Amino acid sequence: MSYDRYLAICNPLHYNSIMSHKLCVTSVYIIWLVGFIVTFSYVISMHNLYYCGTDVIDYFYCDFEPIMQLSCSDTSKIRIQILIFGSLFVLSPFIIIVMSYVYIVTTILKIPSNTGRHKAFSTCSSHLIAVSLFFGTLIIVYMFPSKRQSLILSKVSSLMYTVVTPLLNPIIYTLRNKDFKEAFQKVKDVIHNLFSV
Repeated sequence: MSYDRYLAICNPLHYNSIMSHKLCVTSVYIIWLVGFIVTFSYVISMHNLYYCGTDVIDYFYCDFEPIMQLSCSDTSKIRIQILIFGSLFVLSPFIIIVMSYVYIVTTILKIPSNTGRHKAFSTCSSHLIAVSLFFGTLIIVYMFPSKRQSLILSKVSSLMYTVVTPLLNPIIYTLRNKDFKEAFQKVKDVIHNLFSV
């Protein structure tokens, strides 16, 4: 989506020729394939661990870290694997998104009219908020060693990127919609009139 915004703002005349249906389908296919391969490699690595003791996971769902804490085996290789994959598949897209937004912001600042700048910024703002919420919590959970984190912080961070961010996405993207803004203003006016009486 950041590449789409980058093309729309920085290269608007080339947008239709570059952002084709084939590119979108290929991008989704590659992203799903990489996600499947990474997840499958984690499952295979965890399957080879030996588990002993309690089988109770004090977590919202069966995430990697709580499962590894139940293991009696040496998990250092899996932790290195998570760090490497996290660097490749979490930090790399994040860095690419940040770089594309740097180009977008520099292009927007060159727009002479205030209206044009405002419209361009509002086009990108919802995606930037969603990306910040998602990647911020994802990096906190998977890129920092969890032994330094408290269990509560780890749970809250995991809840943020698995539940809260997907829940907020429709709301964040709807805030730009003109019909939504008008309906929200009407509700706000009704509430104001109720409490001002």
